[in-house]
Amino acid sequence: MECPHCHQQTSARSQCCRSCGEVIPPAQYLLEESGVIIPETTPTPPPVARAAVRNPASVRPARLGDRFVAFVLDTIVLFGLLAIVDAWVFMRWGTVEGAELNLTSASLVIAGILNAGVLFAYGWLLEAGLGATLGKAIVGIRVVRTGGRTALAASAIRNGLRIVDGLGFYLVGAMSAGCSRLHQRLGDICAGTAVVEGEFGVGIKILTLLLWVGTLAGAGWAVPRICSDNNAAQPPGYLNQIVVQVGRTENSAYIRVARLRIDLQLASSNTPASGM
Repeated sequence: MECPHCHQQTSARSQCCRSCGEVIPPAQYLLEESGVIIPETTPTPPPVARAAVRNPASVRPARLGDRFVAFVLDTIVLFGLLAIVDAWVFMRWGTVEGAELNLTSASLVIAGILNAGVLFAYGWLLEAGLGATLGKAIVGIRVVRTGGRTALAASAIRNGLRIVDGLGFYLVGAMSAGCSRLHQRLGDICAGTAVVEGEFGVGIKILTLLLWVGTLAGAGWAVPRICSDNNAAQPPGYLNQIVVQVGRTENSAYIRVARLRIDLQLASSNTPASGM
């Protein structure tokens, strides 16, 4: 059956169009079957164009619990990606002396810039191109547009404002989502987007899960190999100052920042057992 509003195909007895969300007259399919209405043949828009929702009331917002689970899954996979980036940066612009890693100002600045770029690009590109990050696809929720912005622009605004929503360990975003009918955080409100329940095919879910597991496995394989290669580069003189020192002694591990040192005692296998 064809929707009389957007002229896209939908199921025969649907009450609302799956493409535009508008209400379909109850006898629409009877009019088409009797030949009173001849369906128009219009090209199907690309997947990104179908991601826009004209009638936000027709969609079902994702539950906050599902969004939290997706956030945890995305955080885990991002931890693997950032571990690769940080290991490369610290071994490239830091110095290793025995069992001590010295982090210079250059290594911390470069790591911070690259980490911010990876965090932004992960959400921006996946949500603009596929409508969901890996975590959202696994859970079964997606990002749709409720305004007139393009997918790239809406996703850029949404992910750029995470820095505001993330204040107080995402307390600002959680409060905004809890007060919104569509559970929109501030980034969603400004970008004209909403996170809704979305069905993904079994093949897409399996592929997404394989990518998620593969990223973590790749990080576990790559990080030790990166740390074993000492290809240190000489940073500029004004960024060559050692800021953080991480190392270990025989019975403890430590981290030193300026004059502050934190020691973590390690369990010693040589500690004699007490007897009776």
